[in-house]
Amino acid sequence: MDGAATLLRDVFGYDAFRPGQAEIVEAVFTGQNVLAIMPTGGGKSLCFQLPALMRDGVTVVVSPLIALMRDQVRGLREAGVEAGALTSGNTEEETDAVWRALDEGRLKLLYIAPERLAAGSAMGMLRRINVNLIAVDEAHCVSQWGHDFRPDYLRIGELRRVLNVPLAAFTATADAETREEIVKRLFDGQLPQTFLHGFDRPNIHLAFAAKDSPRRQILSFAAARKGQSGIVYCGTRAKTETLAKALRDDDHSARHYHGGMDPNERRQVETRFSQEDGLIVVATVAFGMGVDKPDIRWVAHADLPKSIESYYQEIGRAGRDGAPAETLTLFGPDDIRLRRTQIDEGLAPPERRVADHGRLNALLGLAEALECRRQTLLAYFGEDSAPCGHCDLCDKPAETFDATQAVRKALSAALRTEEWFGAGHLIDILMGNATDKVRQKGHDDLPTFGVGREYSKPQWQAIFRQMMGHDLMRPNPDRHGALTMTDAAIPILKGEAGITLRADSVKRPDRRPAVKTLVNDEDAPLLSALKAKRRALAEAANVPAYVIFNDKTLIEMAETRPQTLDQMARISGVGAKKLERYGRDFIGVINSDAAQMHPMRRKMAGKPQGALFDRLLDLQNQLQRGEDGTLKPLSCTHSTLRHIAERRPATLSELERLPGMGAREVERFGTAFLDVLAEAS
Repeated sequence: MDGAATLLRDVFGYDAFRPGQAEIVEAVFTGQNVLAIMPTGGGKSLCFQLPALMRDGVTVVVSPLIALMRDQVRGLREAGVEAGALTSGNTEEETDAVWRALDEGRLKLLYIAPERLAAGSAMGMLRRINVNLIAVDEAHCVSQWGHDFRPDYLRIGELRRVLNVPLAAFTATADAETREEIVKRLFDGQLPQTFLHGFDRPNIHLAFAAKDSPRRQILSFAAARKGQSGIVYCGTRAKTETLAKALRDDDHSARHYHGGMDPNERRQVETRFSQEDGLIVVATVAFGMGVDKPDIRWVAHADLPKSIESYYQEIGRAGRDGAPAETLTLFGPDDIRLRRTQIDEGLAPPERRVADHGRLNALLGLAEALECRRQTLLAYFGEDSAPCGHCDLCDKPAETFDATQAVRKALSAALRTEEWFGAGHLIDILMGNATDKVRQKGHDDLPTFGVGREYSKPQWQAIFRQMMGHDLMRPNPDRHGALTMTDAAIPILKGEAGITLRADSVKRPDRRPAVKTLVNDEDAPLLSALKAKRRALAEAANVPAYVIFNDKTLIEMAETRPQTLDQMARISGVGAKKLERYGRDFIGVINSDAAQMHPMRRKMAGKPQGALFDRLLDLQNQLQRGEDGTLKPLSCTHSTLRHIAERRPATLSELERLPGMGAREVERFGTAFLDVLAEAS
């Protein structure tokens, strides 16, 4: 392990391991079988990449998606590591280059998809190339209890036996049942050295909200984070398209993504998202797992995810660089009903569907939590935590009420109808609604008929929803979704325990929240200049922007302003190779006028035209590649923008007469510029 610190610094650019990494790296390096459960963004990939450099031979990495493999290979090569991937997406030249590196003994990491193991030739190839370690990424895919089951992952155990080499499996989301199946499938039931290093992502702010004009809620959330990369997850393909359009109409750069799109279109969206700052992708859950983008600043769910594991995996795509990130999850009766229906209509056996309802109940419990959400989330995965101070409920505690009597009435109604009915029928009984079904079943004669008239139907729906969030009741697949009580409900029904629920009051915000920034006002211009340099270098190299440096590294540069290569080398994320390749470029930005106020802008300091100039410049930067981001770059000079800010033309013809505004500039920017001028007048 003596060389681990040197490799960590020189190759990956980090001065120290993150919590939990060092012991995992040592276990993998020394050839032990390993199962590591670490939070997304906790540095799982380094735990097999670093030992691969320290061990002789080739490390085979089994990974679920081509885009994920290509991103990791690209990042390793940028750091000077010999790595390659054999995928169906390779060009002939790329595949030849991988084989040459293998034949010459240069390749240290070989990425393959699990589906490749189905080919008989794959096993022979892997026997020939001196494999000494197998690393399995997203290992929960091996489990039918996990949320991304991939049957081809089941072949990995056979591969380990045939090659007789150690295996290291990594995942971010694995409850006890999933972990047990991973051990069974990959390690033949023999317990590997297991590291459970926590699920907490303290840099991610957690928030939930009941749906109340959900499109407006998503637009408001995005507006407060304008210019930051984000993902919005939706439950349907159609919704991704309509919401992406709404975001574009609200002046965001946004694209939709779903499985029904043409594959080339999907790849274009993936590529743009990887390479551009500030793009929002509105997607089904098909998007994200294959995009290894560390600087996603926020994730929003326009619809409730299917389970607490899925929720954790999806929000985990934000803030993987360790910098602050935010989430918002909307939930309402319709998507809860949809998730229940998906479970009930599935082909899983009844006991599995009951368990899936329990998983959904756990997510509802998180949505309806009374106190710190992080405590509730971590408790699901078996961890204790103090209040985090970094979630919406720590920011503003929920309003609560003593719901013991209401819950007892609801449980009594279920018990007196022998637990054969759903919430709708039970609410009719409680409210004294003598529907045809109530009369037909004779339930208008029950002692519980009409005992709950103090609450409205929406309030009773909220009470039942929260009861399921506390896992007091679960839909029974054998009874067509009828609510049956769990053991946790019995003490409340008997009067031996009480319960507190949230008072569901939805308040509309008076105005949109202020835009949140990654750095303070003083450092913001420099951060923008550093991002511009990063993007230019990325486009020239045809790689994603974060491969050059991630957001967290640029933020540290903006805040500490290194003046020399020695100072730059102390920035987290700046390894020896990147220091040599990019150090002078970024020091030049920090020391140059590019990071300061432009002379043309300086002349307008303190004048109303200055703020207008800034708005025009920002708008031009957004539109320099057109509204859809696919056109040839076009821009105006600072002198031209100054003329527009000072003269304030009112028509396109007046705009075209100004110096520097030709027909192309008017076509690209004209209407948008005039809208800004009209708002300012």
